[in-house]
Amino acid sequence: MVMKKTDIRKKAGPLKVCLRILGGLLAALLLFLLVMFLIPLTETGDRTKVEGSADWMARLEDPMPLDAITIPGTHDSATRYVQLGYFSKCQAMSIGEQLEAGYRYLDIRLAVDGDGMKLMHGFTNCRSGPMPWNAALSLDEVLEECYVFLAEHPGETVIFAVKQEHGDESVADFETLLNSYVRKEPEFWLLTDRIPTLGEARGKLVLMRRYADEAGLGTDAGIPLLWQNQNGYGDPSLNIVAEDNGSYTLWVQDRYEYNTEDKWTAFITGLKNAETGEGNVAIHFLSTKGTAKFGHPYSFAPTLNGRLALHQELSGWIVVDFASAPLAETIYGRNFD
Repeated sequence: MVMKKTDIRKKAGPLKVCLRILGGLLAALLLFLLVMFLIPLTETGDRTKVEGSADWMARLEDPMPLDAITIPGTHDSATRYVQLGYFSKCQAMSIGEQLEAGYRYLDIRLAVDGDGMKLMHGFTNCRSGPMPWNAALSLDEVLEECYVFLAEHPGETVIFAVKQEHGDESVADFETLLNSYVRKEPEFWLLTDRIPTLGEARGKLVLMRRYADEAGLGTDAGIPLLWQNQNGYGDPSLNIVAEDNGSYTLWVQDRYEYNTEDKWTAFITGLKNAETGEGNVAIHFLSTKGTAKFGHPYSFAPTLNGRLALHQELSGWIVVDFASAPLAETIYGRNFD
């Protein structure tokens, strides 16, 4: 029996449709991998090293309270490797590299992971390596980097600012689990409910918490670091806000849904309007994701960081995306002017 050409065309039609659909899905997958995986790997930032960056606090006097020191910090500190990196990546250095570069405020976003804890940014997992199949970055790994650094540089201190980022666990269960980590290596922790002096904090992680002490741990819960969410305000004059944190007043600017110009305006205005002196802590975030629902932090960081590098009048704790050692030096160098 001989098939007619019309019959062959009829049978080939559905095959062509399937191949087109398959080709479209493959193209979409390749585009997704390019945007979410390959492009973030190229966003490396400035890797220049600065001599003395690992020991700059050792040059300061013991009686100085931490709120009187101009301190460089990193936003979403553990996101060097992270799922959906185009949207979620905020740093190009590991925690240990950030500490060596001079950063002393770490923004730590945690979630319960079985009987342990992992690092997250929103709903995305931070990873222990660059490959999509690398395991989630555990709190144990981050703490080990911190402990090694402090053991080698006992004149320094690290503000360990913890936020409960994801999950259904109660705050009480979350902080109780975190406290179990602290109790494993108590010599590396300073637990207090007030802002300490540098002398008290040398060689230690100073625990600060962005959640209420629902477990009733008291001093063991760490210093409260609480503020209302600051996201999509259209007016950049809405910059710094004073928040009562018990033993001190927190002045914080964290407008993370501004474009470059509005963010810079909010940052500079916040620096001018924050109160300083005893009983006041000022945190100025230079980080932003832009006005889109799912932003791209790297689109804004190079320009904002470049402006910061040229700005001389800095104070408080200044928190950045895509940190570098030269930028840290710009910030902590204000302590020695």
